[in-house]
This record gives sequence, structure tokens and C-alpha cells, in this order.
Amino acid sequence: MRDGGVGMRKSGRSRPPPREPSSHQLRLFLVLAEELHFGRASQRLFLAQPTLSQQIRALEERLGVDLLRRSSRQVDLTPAGQALVPEAREILAAMSRLQDIAASFARETHGHLRIGAIGGEAAMPYTVAILSELSAQHPWVTVEMRAVDLGNQVDCLVRGDIDAAFLRPPLPPILRSLHLATEPRVACLPANDPLVRQAPLTLAQLADHLVVDVPPQVRTWWDDWTVNPRPDNSKVRFGPQVADIEAMLLAVMRGQAITFLPAAARRLYPRPGVAYVEVSDLPMSTAALAWVPHQRDNPALAALVTAARAVLGRDEQRVQG
Repeated sequence: MRDGGVGMRKSGRSRPPPREPSSHQLRLFLVLAEELHFGRASQRLFLAQPTLSQQIRALEERLGVDLLRRSSRQVDLTPAGQALVPEAREILAAMSRLQDIAASFARETHGHLRIGAIGGEAAMPYTVAILSELSAQHPWVTVEMRAVDLGNQVDCLVRGDIDAAFLRPPLPPILRSLHLATEPRVACLPANDPLVRQAPLTLAQLADHLVVDVPPQVRTWWDDWTVNPRPDNSKVRFGPQVADIEAMLLAVMRGQAITFLPAAARRLYPRPGVAYVEVSDLPMSTAALAWVPHQRDNPALAALVTAARAVLGRDEQRVQG
């Protein structure tokens, strides 16, 4: 039974003493406390709504208090939830400082990293350079590369299935990330589309084309990629839903819809039925190395982030030189 006034849980049976919450649960709670809406918080976090709800209930069980008052129309913080917000922020800030200090004293590092990559990110020059740097500086760290789908790219990190991932922002605030590169985006059209011969195009010229859709848990991410809504406030019309890049390109080849990808797709995904076309008013694409903050106590992950920063530093020096 819940008491919406004070946020305490009541039960006829004795309960085990409260357990310490995880930093991951506290981060989820803070985002939900800002949004006060499970749907919006789930989209912002790139998480499935049932996953978020399950984690929040687990947090309440660990603390022994109700943090939220839920109804069919809204979510409100209980007094306990309101009191927890500033404390949670301070705890997470202190843990971040502790992890950074500990990482700076790491020397010989051992471990095994499971690293995810979306699309062709595993073959990008920055990925190859970072993994080479990691191997040179920490030969005892082994790496296992895993492909991640469009819909589970964030869930894989949150669940702990992978330790880090090479992804394409935007990314939810629950993740920490390191910017790796910037490049143009391009439109992917069927090769026989008449617009191909008119390149470069504008988004207005593509307004009548359906765009490939993705799983709903990454809708916020895909809205950014497809520029939805468009500069004239018109909404993108979505076509078939796909789970990965190969299925996306197949939909384009079959003339079912168009899509948008980084310009590197020209090299990574050459297809006889697909044309990659420049669009003058498409935003640039960025690449990032992402991880869940509470994983920074993993020395192998800290070594990976350090290797990435070293590669980026050398690249910047070459550009300035």
C-alpha cells in the first residue's frame, strides 16, 4: 500500500533493511524528476518505458520509500522524492570526482572490454586508431567488438551488455561521451530517383518522400537525424520500421523510403541500388565514444577513454601544425 502524503511504504510483514541505491538508478530518477512524465523521460534517456519504470521501482524498494505518486495522467514527486533530488545530485557529483581521481592513479591495467559499434563505426579511422592506442599502452586489456542495433544502442550500455560504444549522437544525458569526429550527413535515395540528378538537394525537395522509421525507444534520436520537424515546421512522414543499417538500405533499394546517414556511408555501404546525395541544409553528423558513468571504476574502460583522448590530442596537434 502506498501513502501519497509522506512517501513511506507500509506492509503487514517486516521488511528487510533498505539497501544502498546504485548510481545508475539515481541518474534515472533525476531525469524522471525533471520530466515528471515516464514517456518523455524514456525518450530523453533512449530507454524503453518498462525498463525505466522497473528501475525506478527497484530504487524505491532499495530505499524503502515511495518517491513518486503515479496516476494515469501525471507523475508527482512525494516529499521523500523531493528531498532526495539534491542529495542524489551531490552523491553523483562526488562519485564522479572519486572515479576520476582513481583513474588517474591506474597503472598496469588488465581486463576485458566489450565494445559496441553502430553501423560501420568499427571500421572508422578514429575507432581503429583508438583501439590501436589502447593495445599499445595496455597490452593486457582484451577487446571484444559487438554490433549494436538502432533500437538497443543505449539499452545495451545501460544493461551492462557492453562497456562502451562507438555511436552517433545525439545521446541521452545518462551517458557520458567523448566527441571523436564531425562530418556531413547525406540523403540515401533509390538510385533511379529523379532527384539524384539534381543534387545537391534541399530538405524541402525531399518533403514528399517517406523516411525509414526506427524503433520507438530511439524516436528522439531519429527525429534529430531526420530533422523532424523540418525548418518549415512540417512533420516527416515515416515509412517501414527497421532495426539495423542493412535493413534500412534494403528499404531504400526497394524504393520504400529514403534515409539519412553519415557521409562515410558512401565508402562503408556501397550499394548498386542506392545513391548518396548531398543535402545543403542537413546538419553535420558527429561521432562519439559513449559509456555509462558508473562504469568508470572499470580500469579497462578508463584506459579506453584515456587512449581516445590521446588519439584526439595528437590529431589536434597535427591540424594545428
